[in-house]
Amino acid sequence: MQEETPKFAICIKNEGYPASLELHKLYRIVPDASATRDDDIRIIDESGEDYLYPASYFLEIDLPSTTKDILLKMV
Repeated sequence: MQEETPKFAICIKNEGYPASLELHKLYRIVPDASATRDDDIRIIDESGEDYLYPASYFLEIDLPSTTKDILLKMV
């Protein structure tokens, strides 16, 4: 099975989650088909753990491969 390309999103709303989500910050998306069906998104938040949040709180962005590689090495 082929590994999924890492995806990232920018937080555009953090209502109800000010300690867990910083506005305008880039977050890594964890693939979760069940969450997507429910209009949620699984994000690695400020705690370093992955949690579900409303998908409307984020804008998924496409980054160049080089940028993704650098970000993934930082973790």
